Amino acid sequence: MRFWLRTEEMALEEMVQRLNAVSKHTDEIMHQDIVPLCAADIQDQLKKRFAYLSGGRGQDGSPVITFPDYPAFSEIPDKEFQNVMTYLTSIPSLQDAGIGFILVIDRRRDKWTSVKASVLRIAASFPANLQLVLVLRPTGFFQRTLSDIAFKFNRDDFKMKVPVIMLSSVPDLHGYIDKSQLTEDLGGTLDYCHSRWLCQRTAIESFALMVKQTAQMLQSFGTELAETELPNDVQSTSSVLCAHTEKKDKAKEDLRLALKEGHSVLENLGELQAEGSEPGVNQDQLDNQATVQRLLAQLNETEAAFDEFWAKHQQKLEQCLQLRHFEQGFREVKAILDTVCQKIATFTDIGNSLAHVEHLLRDLASFEEKSSVSVERARALSLDGEQLIENKHYAVDSIRPKCQELRHLCDQFSADIVRRRGLLSKSLELHRRLETSLKWCDEGIYLLASQPVDKCQSQDGAEAALQEIEKFLETSAENKIQELNTIYKEYESILNQDLMEHVRKVFQKQASMEEVFHRRQASLKKLAARQTRPVQPVAPRPEALAKSPCPSPGIRRGSENSSSEGGALRRGPYRRAKSEMSESRQGRGSAGEEEESLAILRRHVMSELLDTERAYVEELLCVLEGYAAEMDNPLMAHLLSTGLHSKKDVLFGNMEEIYHFHNRIFLRELENYTDCPELVGRCFLERMEDFQIYEKYCQNKPRSESLWRQCSDCPFFQECQRKLDHKLSLDSYLLKPVQRITKYQLLLKEMLKYSKNCEGAEDLQEALSSILGILKAVNDSMHLIAITGYDGNLGDLGKLLMQGSFSVWTDHKRGHTKVKELARFKPMQRHLFLHEKAVLFCKKREENGEGYEKAPSYSYKQSLNMAAVGITENVKGDAKKFEIWYNAREEVYIVQAPTPEIKAAWVNEIRKVLTSQLQACREASQHRALEQSQSLPLPAPTSTSPSRGNSRNLKKLEERKTDPLSLEGYVSSAPLPKPPEKGKGWSKTSHSLEAPEDDGGWSSAEEQVNSSDAEEDGGLGLKKLVPGKYTVVADHEKGGPDALVVRSGDVVELVQQGDEGLWYVRDPTTGKEGWVPASSLSVQLGPSGSAQCLSSSGSSPGSAVLSNSSSCSEGGQAPFSDLQG
Repeated sequence: MRFWLRTEEMALEEMVQRLNAVSKHTDEIMHQDIVPLCAADIQDQLKKRFAYLSGGRGQDGSPVITFPDYPAFSEIPDKEFQNVMTYLTSIPSLQDAGIGFILVIDRRRDKWTSVKASVLRIAASFPANLQLVLVLRPTGFFQRTLSDIAFKFNRDDFKMKVPVIMLSSVPDLHGYIDKSQLTEDLGGTLDYCHSRWLCQRTAIESFALMVKQTAQMLQSFGTELAETELPNDVQSTSSVLCAHTEKKDKAKEDLRLALKEGHSVLENLGELQAEGSEPGVNQDQLDNQATVQRLLAQLNETEAAFDEFWAKHQQKLEQCLQLRHFEQGFREVKAILDTVCQKIATFTDIGNSLAHVEHLLRDLASFEEKSSVSVERARALSLDGEQLIENKHYAVDSIRPKCQELRHLCDQFSADIVRRRGLLSKSLELHRRLETSLKWCDEGIYLLASQPVDKCQSQDGAEAALQEIEKFLETSAENKIQELNTIYKEYESILNQDLMEHVRKVFQKQASMEEVFHRRQASLKKLAARQTRPVQPVAPRPEALAKSPCPSPGIRRGSENSSSEGGALRRGPYRRAKSEMSESRQGRGSAGEEEESLAILRRHVMSELLDTERAYVEELLCVLEGYAAEMDNPLMAHLLSTGLHSKKDVLFGNMEEIYHFHNRIFLRELENYTDCPELVGRCFLERMEDFQIYEKYCQNKPRSESLWRQCSDCPFFQECQRKLDHKLSLDSYLLKPVQRITKYQLLLKEMLKYSKNCEGAEDLQEALSSILGILKAVNDSMHLIAITGYDGNLGDLGKLLMQGSFSVWTDHKRGHTKVKELARFKPMQRHLFLHEKAVLFCKKREENGEGYEKAPSYSYKQSLNMAAVGITENVKGDAKKFEIWYNAREEVYIVQAPTPEIKAAWVNEIRKVLTSQLQACREASQHRALEQSQSLPLPAPTSTSPSRGNSRNLKKLEERKTDPLSLEGYVSSAPLPKPPEKGKGWSKTSHSLEAPEDDGGWSSAEEQVNSSDAEEDGGLGLKKLVPGKYTVVADHEKGGPDALVVRSGDVVELVQQGDEGLWYVRDPTTGKEGWVPASSLSVQLGPSGSAQCLSSSGSSPGSAVLSNSSSCSEGGQAPFSDLQG
C-alpha cells in the first residue's frame, strides 16, 4: 500500500512539473507576465494598420516596425496608440527586443508638419528600446525643401536618444535595411498581409491560452485525485470511481481539442523549413511555427504523464473496489456460515424410531443441500481473495487472514456434516437391528398364535408344530440381538437414556418370546414322545374365560410398518388366529392358552395403534416443516403465488395444534399402556376433551381444499414435494387428520373385541362411545357451518343434538293469511337441526363442485323454541311419522323420517330435551314451595339448563335405566300419597305436599289441557282424563313402599291421578297396584284415537300430563299457582 502510494506521488509530481513548464512557456509566448494583452483584445485597433510588425529584421537582427502612410494618424487616441505599440513590441522574443527596434516611418505623401508631429508622438510613446528611426520625408518639392530646412533648424526639438535619419527616397532606405526585410510598399520583397498576420496571431494566442487552461485543469484534477481518501464501502467506492472516470474523460477530451487546435494552427502557418532560408518567409513566421510545435510537443508529453498518473490512480480505485466487494462478501458469507454452524450444533436428536431417523437423515440432506450454496460461495470468495493476492493487491495483509478463515469455516461445516451423518447412520443401523428383532418376535408370536391347540394334541400334529418352532428358532442368529453389552459398546456414541431403555425392552421382549417358545417346544416334545390316545373334547370353563392375566407385551417403536399395507398384513393373522381360537374352544384347548392368544392379539392391536400413531406424528411434522415452515422462508418467497400470501392458517388450519397434542401428550401417554393394552381406554377417556381440536380442523377443511384447488399448480408445492421426496401431493397429507380421528374407533373396537373379560373393558366401551360421539359432533358441525340465512348466533341455541333430512307437512290452524300454509298435501323436504333450545328447519341445497365444495348447504327457513314445543309420538297410518307442534298446536309439523329407527331416535331425543326442561321447572317450583312452607332459604338448583347439570343427572338416571321423574326423586323429600280407597276409583288426590296450603287442590276435571283432539273438536276446552290402559315406556324399579315395579312394555290400567306427576295404576297381570311416574306411561288407546304426546309443560309442577297432547308454557320458573292455572 505504501509502495503504491509512493509510486502515485511520483507520477503526480512528474505530471505537475510538466504542467508548470507548459504554463510558463505559454506565458512567455503571450508575455502576460509583463503586458496582459492579446490580439483578440485589441483586434479593432490592430485592424487600422497605422503600425505593423512585418517580421523584417535589420542587419543586426533588430525587429522592424513600420508606420505606413496613415492620414488620420494624428487622430488616433493615445490609449489605442499605446496599446498597439505595447502589443507590437511584445511579439518578438526578449533577445531580439533587447537589441532594439528599427522604426520605418513612411511620410512620403504627408506634410512636414505631420512628419514632425508623428515623430514626436512616436518618440514620446514608444515603450521599448529604439535603435534607429528612419523617416521617408515628403516627396513634393516644396514639402521636401521645407522638411530639409525645418529638420536642420528643429533638430533639437526631437531630443531622441537614437538618431533620426530623414530619407529622401526608398533606395536610400535600402541602404539601411535589406530589401528582403521590407514589404513591397517600401520597395522590398517581404511577403506580408496584415489581415493574415492578425488571424495567425489570434490563433496562436488562442491556442496558447487553451494549452495553459488545460494544464491548469490537469494540475487541479491531479491534485484532487491524489488527495481523495479511499471509501469504506462498495457503493461509495463505485461512486468515486465513476465520478473520477467521468472527470478523466472530460480532461482527455480537453486535451484532444487542444491538440486538434494546435495542429490546425500549425497547418495555417504552413510547412516551412526550420532554417528560414526560403525566400518570402520572415523570421516571425518561423518563430510562430516553432512555438506552436513546441506547445504541441509539451501537450503530448503532458498527456502521457497524465495517462500514467491516471492508470495508477484507476488501479488504486479498482483494487479498492475489489477489496470492498471482497469484504462485503466475507461479512455476508461469514454470518451465514456462523448461523449454519450454530444450527448444526443444535442437531442432537438421533431419532427414536426407524422412520424418525430416516426423516432426520432426509432433513440433514436437505439442510446440506440448502447450505451448500453458501459453502460454495465461501469457497469461491476465498479463491477470489487468493487471486487478488496473486495480482499484487495493495491490501494483501487484510485479504489473506479472511481467506484462511473462510476455508476454516467451510472445512468445519463439512466435518460437522460428516460427523452428524455418521451418528445418524449408526442410529439407523441400530434401529434397523431393533426393527428386525421386533419383526422376528412378531413373526414368532404369529407362529404361536396360528398353531391350533387341538391339532397339537396328536403325535403328528405335535411333531409338525415342533418342526415349525425349531425351524423358526434357527433364524434367531440373523434376526435377534445377541448380547446387550455388545450393543451398548458398539453404539456407545449414540446411546442416550431413552434409546438404551428401548434396546433393553426389545431385548426383554426377545427373551420373553424365546422363553415362550422354549416352553411350547418342551410341551410339544412331550406330546410328540408319548403314545397318542383318544381325548374327549372339553369346552373351556367359564371361570377361565373370566380371568384376565393380561401379560405384558414388548413395546414397538415407530417404524415404517405403520402404513396401510402393514396394517393389512397384521389384520390377516388377527382373523386367522381368531378363527383358530374359535376352533380350539370347540376342541381340546385350554382356557389358559386361549387367554394367551387373546393377550397376543391385544398386544398386536396396541402395537398397530402405537406404530400408526408414531407414523401419524411423523407425517404431521413432515408437512409442518416441509410445507408450512417453508412458506415463511425468504428463499422460497419467489415461488409463492399471490393467492397464497398470508394464507398459511387457511391451508393448514390448526394442524400445528394437533401435532403438538399428539407428539407431546397423547403419544407419550399411549406408550405408558404398552404393557397393559386392555387399559388403553383410560388414556382416551382422560384426553377426550383434547380431541375437540379435530372439530376446528374439519370445519376449516372446506376452505383449505378450495385454496388448494386454486393454487395446486404453484411451483412452491412442487419444489417442496421434490425436496421431501413425497410421491403424493400436499392435499393427501392434509387429509391425514380426518383419516386419523376415524381410525381410532376401529382400533378401539378391535381392542374391545379381545378384551371382553378384562379389567378395562368398560373403559374401552366408554372410550369407543366417546370417540363415536366426537365423530358425530364433527359431522354435525360440518353440517352446521353450512347453514345460511340465520340472523342469530347458532351458539346461543345450545348443543347440536341431532340433524337429518325429513319430509314435512304443515297444518297451521290459527290466524294464517298465507293460503299455501293452510294445508300441505305435498311434503316439503327439510333438513332439521335439533338443538337444546330450538329446532331449525332448513332447505337442503346441493352444490356443484369437487371435494368439500360438493357438500350441501342449508338455507334457513324457520325455527321453533323448545320451550313452546310439544310432540305427538305416533301418527295414525304411518310408523315413520311424528308431530312437532308449537304454541298449543297453533302450528303443527308432521315429520316423516326415512326409517322407523330414525324416527324413534329423534322422538327419544326430543323427549329427553322436554323432560329435562320439565325437571328444571319442577326443581325450581319445589325450591319455591319449600321456601314458602318452611320459611327457610334453600340452595338454588345448580342448573336449570338442560345442557349442563341436569344432563349429567339424566345420564346417570339413564345408566340406571330409570326415568328422571321416577319415584326415587320424591321419596327423598316426602312420602308417597296414600293409595285411593277401594271403590272410589277415579277421584283426585288431596293436594301436593309441596304446594302452598291456600292452593286448595285440583283435579283432572279442572285441568286446562293443550289437546290436539280438543282443537279438532272445535277449540281449546277443559277435558277430564278417561281411565284406560297405558303402556309402560320406561322401567321403574325403585321407590317407596307404595311404588309399583314395572318394566318397559308392561300394560297397566289407570286408577287415579295424583300430585307430583304420579299416577296410581294397576297391573292387570299380577293384580298389584302402586304409584308410578306419569312420564313412564304412554296411552294405549284413547277415545280420540290419537297417540300419546309429550311436552315439557304441565298443569302441576313436575308432572308430564298424559293427555293426548300437551305443550310447555314458557313460564317454567313461575310459582305453583301460575303453573296450575
